Amino acid sequence: MEKTQNTALMFLKSALSKEGSFISVQDVLGWLKEQNERVVVNINKTKFSELENWHYDEKNGNLRHVSGRFFSIDGIDVETNWGSVSNWQQPIINQPEVGYLGFITQEKNGILHFLVQAKIEPGNINKVQLSPTLQATRSNYTQVHKGKQPDYLEYFQRVKPSEVLLDQLQSEQGARFLRKRNRNIIITVHGDIEIKPNFVWLTLGQIKRLMQFDDVVNMDSRTVISGISFGNFDSLSVNVFACLQSLEESSPIKSKMLTSALSSDTGITKIDEVISYLTHYKSTYDLKVTKVPLKQLDKWIFSDEKIYHEDSKFFNVLPIQVEISNREVVKWCQPMIQPAQMGICAFIVKLIDNVVHFAVQVKLECGNHDIVELAPTVQCLTGNFRDSKKGQVPFLDYVIGISPEQIIYDSLQSEEGGRFYHEQNRNMIVVVGDDIPIELPEKFIWMTLNQLYVFLKFNNYLNIQARSLLAAVSFV
Repeated sequence: MEKTQNTALMFLKSALSKEGSFISVQDVLGWLKEQNERVVVNINKTKFSELENWHYDEKNGNLRHVSGRFFSIDGIDVETNWGSVSNWQQPIINQPEVGYLGFITQEKNGILHFLVQAKIEPGNINKVQLSPTLQATRSNYTQVHKGKQPDYLEYFQRVKPSEVLLDQLQSEQGARFLRKRNRNIIITVHGDIEIKPNFVWLTLGQIKRLMQFDDVVNMDSRTVISGISFGNFDSLSVNVFACLQSLEESSPIKSKMLTSALSSDTGITKIDEVISYLTHYKSTYDLKVTKVPLKQLDKWIFSDEKIYHEDSKFFNVLPIQVEISNREVVKWCQPMIQPAQMGICAFIVKLIDNVVHFAVQVKLECGNHDIVELAPTVQCLTGNFRDSKKGQVPFLDYVIGISPEQIIYDSLQSEEGGRFYHEQNRNMIVVVGDDIPIELPEKFIWMTLNQLYVFLKFNNYLNIQARSLLAAVSFV
């Protein structure tokens, strides 16, 4: 218990540190620009017939690598009693390996710093983004590609239990991946570490501030830091933290966010009620996913340039040629998922009994491990939300028409650039008043930040879109 509380305080101190010991937030942006200029990058669309080392499997038609590793594009048939569409077919990424998404941390001048990497993924809209210290699939770090090992891998492979600050299995995008999970891990390392040219030390507060900018902090960084809990404190301690924070000229809502994060007994919904609520939906709704031959998918069209839905909805599968000069392998080919349009993900938050509560949605996605996960208030990714009928998606019209003064977070963020091609979604957190009542529609529930952190400790409770937004919550 003492280690857990000490770790939480270390994370909290880092989250409250707007600047670190090595580089300013503004200079990080300049450093990223320099990193972009140093690297040779060529990302080109090609044809499936020219996609080197990839082929359609003769038995099931799935698109797979000659090694049988990395990932494949499979066909699935989905049946469910959730929502208005009970049956559909689609391609999906099948990547059963569990990869590493990990940060090395060290205390520098009494503040925990994170070793952050400037990394290019082939799907990134702006090339270089800030990624975790280690971001690698099992196929990559076991060198199936016959390239070099990822930097700093050895620190994670030989880590001692006492050096682990966070260790979770978390899900990936449930509409695009088939039951995919990664190991989200944060470790502390003692002693000197060689810092490679494309790495830098940042505080947690700096990383969160950099999320205010479009497409700077990548999805993998966001999912790891979203799992960080800042501990449970009594009301007196919480008031002390809030007072200290107010001396830093923090906005009132950020002070309320801190209270919501640290207090374990202030939610209008209790933890047992949330568990019962999720159990109800998991036992009421069904999700049956069956593998089918990829090339026999209903309503999907296969050309040599792309795989796409006949209505040009949802997403395309593209064949891509990649050259990135500073990667473990500098040239390769792969299929990638391209969205049909930009999406929107938003949390509505409300002060209830003077504590910030998040309106959380229960959402079923075909690739989920356990039928449903907790999602943002609004999550519109696979369909064109601009064409939806008024009132069709709960809270969507409200969020789109929100007053600027109610917005506390609004940026464009990229999805995971290793599998998704130029996918960028609008991420928002908005504060509401009496115009949104405490009584929510079916499949929505109010939760405090502290309660959300509790569920993040366990597998498959919060989806990646919710985690991405929670990572951006700042207390300074």
